[in-house]
Amino acid sequence: MSNKKQVIGLVFGGYSSEHEVSIKSAETIYVALSHSCNIERFIVNPIYIDKNGFWSDSEYSKSILLGEKESTKTIKSNIKSMNNLANFPAESNKVDVWFPALHGPNGEDGVIQGLFKLTGKPFVGSGTLGSSLGMDKIAMKSIFKSFNLPQAPYTYLHKVNLSDKSFMKSIYNQIEEIINYPCFVKPANLGSSIGITKAYSKKELITGIETAAKYDERIIIEKNIEGRELECGVLGKSIMKSSVVGEVKFQTDWYTYESKYDENLSSTIIPADLNIDIVNKIQKLAIEACKAINAYGLARVDFFYQESTEQIFINEVNTLPGFTKTSMYPTLWEASGLKLEKLVASLIETAKE
Repeated sequence: MSNKKQVIGLVFGGYSSEHEVSIKSAETIYVALSHSCNIERFIVNPIYIDKNGFWSDSEYSKSILLGEKESTKTIKSNIKSMNNLANFPAESNKVDVWFPALHGPNGEDGVIQGLFKLTGKPFVGSGTLGSSLGMDKIAMKSIFKSFNLPQAPYTYLHKVNLSDKSFMKSIYNQIEEIINYPCFVKPANLGSSIGITKAYSKKELITGIETAAKYDERIIIEKNIEGRELECGVLGKSIMKSSVVGEVKFQTDWYTYESKYDENLSSTIIPADLNIDIVNKIQKLAIEACKAINAYGLARVDFFYQESTEQIFINEVNTLPGFTKTSMYPTLWEASGLKLEKLVASLIETAKE
């Protein structure tokens, strides 16, 4: 058996509005892979993608992770070069396993996964199909519907529909008759609650649609579910396991970007105070949701739970959940008995299945 260390290509940053969150996730993963229990197994090769889409060498990338250099600012005139791979790092040929710590478009939507597949090297997380379905809320919910998985009522539209008065009238009627106010308006492809509005009226709905349209060509509108917000981690490929169930509490009206990344605005309860039957149902649904969209490796599945009716609703599957110090995914697994340094090693082994 070879004792050769595996070279892990830790890719982070990227052309995305979640660029800074990605850096924080990569910092945590880098430390975990450099832990004493992993130091003899892995060599971490950090690869930073700046906001223009350019790939940096390992030395510069490491300086970003260690905070020695600031991440680059987006220069609008250079956006056209975001897909330029002319400077794809030469040391990438030595990578044994890719470990993406990317969030949002171009990172967890199947784009980078397709590139990794072309290199012929295994990578952590879902493939191109599961990643793209997990990123696109409309496609994901359509799949859930076909599998009869429980979820909140929703409708959707395209940006081009905004100028069609007849179509928009039908959307407003759907909201009033089926979804009601308040409702959530979201870009179909984005994470970390960016571009989301909670609309309490038709006026706020129109504003919310305009906001979401700035981020994506497709917009989804969902019924607001009054209930507890629960999350469950999934790990594995051939054999999938669910973590304990955690609960998110927040001081804001809803789980906003600010409350997600500000410890003063939100807190977590792990494990959540739930009836064991509800826990078992959520853990089972988490795996079923992942299998429905062909997500594997790692995922965090978010739920709403109404205690009065004991109804469980799947909100969404996040195929590349955050790995920051406050992120739920690694915290859920630590509460399940799998410490962070063991978790990242397990994800790498799963990638090689």
